[in-house]
Amino acid sequence: MQQNLAHTDPDNVWVFGYGSLIWRPEFEFQECRVATLHGYHRALCLWSSVNRGTPERPGLVFGLDEGGRCQGKVFKLRPDALEQEFRALWKREMVSGAYIPTWTTCETDLGPVRALAFIMDRENHAYARDLTFEETLQIILNASGQNGPCPEYVIETAHALSDANIQDHALFELADTLKKHAHKSHKAHP
Repeated sequence: MQQNLAHTDPDNVWVFGYGSLIWRPEFEFQECRVATLHGYHRALCLWSSVNRGTPERPGLVFGLDEGGRCQGKVFKLRPDALEQEFRALWKREMVSGAYIPTWTTCETDLGPVRALAFIMDRENHAYARDLTFEETLQIILNASGQNGPCPEYVIETAHALSDANIQDHALFELADTLKKHAHKSHKAHP
C-alpha cells in the first residue's frame, strides 16, 4: 500500500471503479468522473466465497480482465484524508490478494487521469475463467454471502452503470435475466 502511495502526488490520487465501487465506494472523494480504461474489461471472473458466496457455494464478483475496454468511474481521493481513505480502500480491495494494483491512464471528458485500478491476477486460484453465460447465471442465482445475494450485487452494478449512462450490454442482459428469474421465483413462492 505504501509503495503505491509513495510515487504519487498526494493532491492528485485517483481510483478507477468498475463494479461495486461505483455504487458503494465506502470512502470519501472530492471529485468523480465517468472514465474509460483501455486494455481491460469488466468481467465476473473472481470467485467469491465470503462476500457474495460461501466456500461450499461460491459466487462471482467483478474483476478487470485482460482485453477490450471498460467504462467506469474515477474517484479523486481527498488529500486531507488520503492515508485513511487509501487504507480503507486497500483493505476492501486487497483482502483476498486476487488483484494486482496498477497505475493506469483513464480517459475522461476533461482529459486523461492517472488512476489506480485493481486488475485481476489471472494466476490467482480465485480466477474464474471461460464460464458460459448459462454457467455464470446458475452460479450467481445460487450464491449468497455475508454482503448479501450474488444476484443483488450484479443487478446493483447494472443499475449504477445505467444511472451513470455507462453502457455494458453483456452485463445488462445478465441483469435482466436475473430479474426475470427473481420475478418467476417470487411468483412461485407468494
